[in-house]
Amino acid sequence: MMKISIASDHAGYEYKTELVKYLEAKGHQLVDYGTDSDKSVDYPDFIKPAAISVSIKKSDAGIVLGGSGNGEAIAANKVTGVRCAVCWNPESARLAKLHNNANMISIGQRMVDLETAKQMIDEWLDAEFEGGRHINRINKIERSYD
Repeated sequence: MMKISIASDHAGYEYKTELVKYLEAKGHQLVDYGTDSDKSVDYPDFIKPAAISVSIKKSDAGIVLGGSGNGEAIAANKVTGVRCAVCWNPESARLAKLHNNANMISIGQRMVDLETAKQMIDEWLDAEFEGGRHINRINKIERSYD
């Protein structure tokens, strides 16, 4: 079982609440970085701490949620060592791990139904990075271009 950081803004709060229960029932340990309601918030305040916990290996993986998932992925990817993929179906989530070794995924509550979100998470957690030709690509992503 894994230790998983999870965070959302107000637009992803409903799914976050459901996914915490779903993943805990599967035996995973969840660390919830908020938000704690559907009241409007600034998503970086919650996403960044969750991403940092993955970056420093305090958590094994991370899940972030919002309306589309785009802003949350952008915020998470600003943290060194995080590879957060926006996913929209189970196959995109599986490939995020297989090819990109994504250690976080971002889901848009307004984009997919809850059952699809659960399937995406299961596919992502069950997949293993293929390595091989993908390693060089991941290393290029990790380099700074400043």
